[in-house]
Amino acid sequence: MKVPMLDLSEQYQGLRSEVLEVLDQVMSSSQFILGSNVKKLEQDVAKFSNVAHGIGCGNGSDAIHIALQALEIGPGDEVITTAFTFFATGGAIVRAGATPVYVDIDPVTFNIDPAKVEEAITEKTKAILPVHLYGQMADMEKLAEIAKKHNLAIVEDAAQAIGAKQNGKSVGEMGSAATYSFFPTKNLGAYGDGGMIVTNDDQVAEKCSVIRVHGSKPKYYHHVLGYNSRLDELQAAVLNVKFPHLVEWSELRRQKAENYTHLLNERLGDSVVTPVEKEGNYHVFHQYTIRVEKRDELQQYLKEQGVATMIYYPLPLHVQPVFQNLGYKEGDLPITEKAAKEALSLPMFPELKTEQQEYVVAKIAEFYGK
Repeated sequence: MKVPMLDLSEQYQGLRSEVLEVLDQVMSSSQFILGSNVKKLEQDVAKFSNVAHGIGCGNGSDAIHIALQALEIGPGDEVITTAFTFFATGGAIVRAGATPVYVDIDPVTFNIDPAKVEEAITEKTKAILPVHLYGQMADMEKLAEIAKKHNLAIVEDAAQAIGAKQNGKSVGEMGSAATYSFFPTKNLGAYGDGGMIVTNDDQVAEKCSVIRVHGSKPKYYHHVLGYNSRLDELQAAVLNVKFPHLVEWSELRRQKAENYTHLLNERLGDSVVTPVEKEGNYHVFHQYTIRVEKRDELQQYLKEQGVATMIYYPLPLHVQPVFQNLGYKEGDLPITEKAAKEALSLPMFPELKTEQQEYVVAKIAEFYGK
């Protein structure tokens, strides 16, 4: 059996006629930049996130960068974040001119450890940038307390967590701003790049809106150095077709995750550490990530058996060559480094079949002789 990591073809077939119709409408209107589709998506995603504003931009990486700039974070400032994340998290901080300060993670959720955050605060600290990894929110309640105590901004990297909640509160509600990615593999994915910033702060929203269009307002009058980072109208049209299905898709992901956990615990017991949804959290399972010994050997075996897997992330940011100047070394973040050697993400998408999951688990059990 072949089990892909992600298969978007079945999803597309179910939406094909609607997608083609809206694309034709955009083409016929000839309004390709910041038109009605972008505006609708911004309003709908903001409402979904229970915040006042949505600002569409070119991609999730730019969303973080623009949010940081709108919060006036730049040279001389420090931003505390996690090293167990995609490069864009740290890259956006550096592109904004600030310095990333990497701290260790919670070994259960892989998310940033609030206690380590508080220990890392200095007079240069301007913001905290938690990542809601794999679809589960970091401990925003504790992070919000820390931010309030030390007068810090919070920018939530929610690229993988649209729809996630914590004790009834959505992504974006407890921070200064939150950022989404609409990369095709995401839970709400476009057919190309796309991103969005959501915020309750009117001033931050206004600044983000200006920064994404070269820093101009009115047009051709530039008061800040901005970027060309607009959400494309065609991508917004596709996302508007997909958006009404997001809640259902999230529930399907949760069902697949529950089934994986049941199958893995039944077949493998303690040989595999399955994901934990922290009390009060609503996990949207962008990824279903296990922790295992002999991770690389298992991945190779599964590949030979037709099962695709991914490692998110094999080399944490603090030891990436590009960040050598920050002075981190192997051993500085032991929990992060251990996770990077053990984490393996299994196939996960709403259309994943039960028999595919059973096959994946059977092959894992086979590898460990269970």
